[in-house]
Amino acid sequence: MIVLVTGASGFLGRAVAAELVAAGHEVRTLQRRPSRVAGVTDVLGSITDPARVALAIAGDSSGSAEAVVHLAAKVSLARDPDDFRRVNVEGTRTMLDAAEQAGVSRFVQVSSPSVAHTGSSLAGVGAEPASPEHARGDYARTKAEAELLALARDSAAMRVLAVRPHIVWGPGDTQLIERIVERARRGRVPLLSGGRALIDTTYVDNAASAIVAALHRADAAHGKAYVVTNGEPRPVADLLAGICLAAGVRPPHLSVPAALGRAAGSLVERIWALPGVAARAGGDEPPMTRFLAEQLSTAHWFDQRETRAALDWAPTVSIDEGLRRLAAHYTPPSAR
Repeated sequence: MIVLVTGASGFLGRAVAAELVAAGHEVRTLQRRPSRVAGVTDVLGSITDPARVALAIAGDSSGSAEAVVHLAAKVSLARDPDDFRRVNVEGTRTMLDAAEQAGVSRFVQVSSPSVAHTGSSLAGVGAEPASPEHARGDYARTKAEAELLALARDSAAMRVLAVRPHIVWGPGDTQLIERIVERARRGRVPLLSGGRALIDTTYVDNAASAIVAALHRADAAHGKAYVVTNGEPRPVADLLAGICLAAGVRPPHLSVPAALGRAAGSLVERIWALPGVAARAGGDEPPMTRFLAEQLSTAHWFDQRETRAALDWAPTVSIDEGLRRLAAHYTPPSAR
């Protein structure tokens, strides 16, 4: 197929585009920066620009895209709420409108389990309904709304399904891994309530292969959302220790009560919203938010049976193997 991938300059987007190329598809990408993925055709632009979206789907003489994998999104812990809505909701609406008009037959909306996380534990559940009203934070709320928009467009003409990869990580990840490592190096990663909360994660290769599997299985699996994980829930403290040891830094050891972490997160969010604070901190994400504190202190692991059956998919890289690959990434060439 001719497949359009949005957001292919991001960590997961690049992996998905490369996986599609390896599967023999003709891949076109749409994002604001070059994707740096071999074998794809980049169209530079924003998903909020209808003209660029239409151009990316239509392509050139090679033909119009037959399928869309929509990953592009505003991902942040604390930014302008209007930015989240403009990109995550209205950008998705623009993608769906253009896809329908162009006759795209398959549309994979890449979502997040946070769309159904209301602050309490999720233990052994499947893909609970997306809830913009109850999801925590602007990112989760707008991703929930975007998922509902996408699934509402499911039809015989354009089969739509949503995939929710949970906590995607791996070598080269600057959004999660590098932040953990840098902050651990400075002693700024606390364990909330000892880091005992049990959580699922997804190694990047597994997340990418699941999204490609969803594209291939759209005829049978459309109209629903599926949570994707490695299916190996572990305590937060163990996961953080594994990441830090792979990178050669001391694992976090300071434990604070979860309630204190949540209160501190709320306070930091308010401070971060003051004029000039984020800029003086180098434009980085806030060190803690209430949403992040909730994620670090509540269980969230998922029953993968429906996902694996519907997508005819299973992960191939275990957490332990992923940590070995991460350690190799951080090992200097001279020491290998």
